[in-house]
Amino acid sequence: MWLIAAAAALVVVSITHWVYRWRNPRCNGNLPPGSMGWPLLGETIQFFAPNPTWDTPPFVKERMKRYGAIFKTNLVGRPLIVSTDSDLNYMIFQQEGQLFQSWYPDSFTEVFGRQNVGSLHGYMYKYLKNMVLYLFGPESLKKMLHEVEHVATTNLHKWAAKESVDLKEATANMIFDLTAKKLISYDPEKSSENLRESFVAFIQGLISFPLDIPGTAYHKCLQGRKKAMTVLKNMLEERRANPRKLKTDFFDYVLEELDRGDSILTEAIALDLMFVLLFASFETTSLAITVAVKLLRDNPRVLQELTVSEKELLQTKKKKKKKKLSMLLAQDYKNHKNYWQSCHI
Repeated sequence: MWLIAAAAALVVVSITHWVYRWRNPRCNGNLPPGSMGWPLLGETIQFFAPNPTWDTPPFVKERMKRYGAIFKTNLVGRPLIVSTDSDLNYMIFQQEGQLFQSWYPDSFTEVFGRQNVGSLHGYMYKYLKNMVLYLFGPESLKKMLHEVEHVATTNLHKWAAKESVDLKEATANMIFDLTAKKLISYDPEKSSENLRESFVAFIQGLISFPLDIPGTAYHKCLQGRKKAMTVLKNMLEERRANPRKLKTDFFDYVLEELDRGDSILTEAIALDLMFVLLFASFETTSLAITVAVKLLRDNPRVLQELTVSEKELLQTKKKKKKKKLSMLLAQDYKNHKNYWQSCHI
């Protein structure tokens, strides 16, 4: 009998010790305040709770009020420190690769690819960053401004003829088509594969509980990525089989790097890079545009001031016809950046 009692006591002590260790993880320094939540689950359920607004998620706001700008938590079985302090975050980004090194959970790596640019460090990270600047660097973006303006104007005319438009969806489609054209010369009207549809499935399950079971959002996310990667791989093989003399998109540039004898770029890294660029270029931008339009609609005074400012810029352009439009736009941005940052909506 006493053996059973001793075994039960040992189990209770072990569980108690485990729970204590869970709630008080070991650290060489001092951890910020916060809660580690339930064992195994942590605060994952609260984190993934739906957020009906575009404001800061309630999960973060509640803990900022309770613990301050920096707090500890546990999500998907991983102990984390969350920082909402702008000065600390700036220092972290400035010291990337020195005092700090970026890290992502396994579920994130599985979704974006184990060779994605965010998971690489050191020389390889700098190498890929320079490759991206080839397409999205300041000089390249200046050359794209005319095309961006033409695409935006054309779509605005199309939207104006409709009774209503889902702005988030419409801008996402517009930006995706433009970016896909620049990256891989993708034309949705000529392609047999709906690449955008694969990314929609990917995005819908991106921020979801990482449970890879048919029917879950996370499973659909992985399937969307798989389809998109298949399209990109087929395009890569087709380009290699039928090389083009002139480089017309970013894919041509990537292929040139892959075919160099001394290149450190691999096919897996190249495909993950293309996937991440396609995702990052349209999803975040379309969301920012949608929020900006909503804020302007809700604040007519700011919209009126912006309209007056734009009219003044147009008058300036008419007087400086000799200068290129892209150069004027770049200068306009510099001249008005501080002004619009000072507008409190």
